[in-house]
Amino acid sequence: MQKTIPGCFFQQMYASLTGISMERDHMKDLRRYLVLKYIQYLVLSSSNAISTFLGLLGSLYTTIILQSAKVSSKSTVVLISSLAKADILVSVSVVSAMVVWTFEVSISSTAFTSALLQNLLTANAHISCLLLSCVAVEAYLITFFPADSRHLRTVKNARLTSRIIWILVTAECALFQTDVLLKASSTSAPTCSPWVLLFHFSSTAAALLRSLSYFLGILLRIANVYIYYKIFFSVSNRSTLKTK
Repeated sequence: MQKTIPGCFFQQMYASLTGISMERDHMKDLRRYLVLKYIQYLVLSSSNAISTFLGLLGSLYTTIILQSAKVSSKSTVVLISSLAKADILVSVSVVSAMVVWTFEVSISSTAFTSALLQNLLTANAHISCLLLSCVAVEAYLITFFPADSRHLRTVKNARLTSRIIWILVTAECALFQTDVLLKASSTSAPTCSPWVLLFHFSSTAAALLRSLSYFLGILLRIANVYIYYKIFFSVSNRSTLKTK
């Protein structure tokens, strides 16, 4: 009987949270979550402990309210759901870092482990930035081309876009991790071995990809600011005309 108490407690807590979320305006909560994520990834130059913690709490709450039957299955909701799932990478990185620190991983594997944890955070940041940009583009289409873009703003396309983003970013971080592994292996490899050529190729590709990611991040920030600038003034002009 006592063994079922913790399980019942967590079930009741989840049910109460879900019940609270069903009484709230879900779209307002999702908009607040998007604002939080935009600040975390596209406004701040780098995430800090406070923004990361708030982002994790926001993703947890968003995941709970997305289980509600009152949340309609729209393309924007699919993108937001994928955005919340991306924070799982942050949770894995934080928990792994605590495990590494607790059990004191040997020096030989520290470089590989630290690179892996950093790549999890990189994947989270890049996936989040791309998904937020997709949400911004969708908001732009809804504002200026609501009827013409309806065939593009489908749940199927949103899921496909999310999968493509996850696959591309996973491939990017896999290349970064391979570069770290080859750097560690190249110290003991002969100078004329194929490993040296592979090391130079992966090192060059990783450097180019990092530069591309940096400039793409700047472009995404500019594009998002421009999109919401246009949306804000369009909505403001419409409200002004209505009041007249």
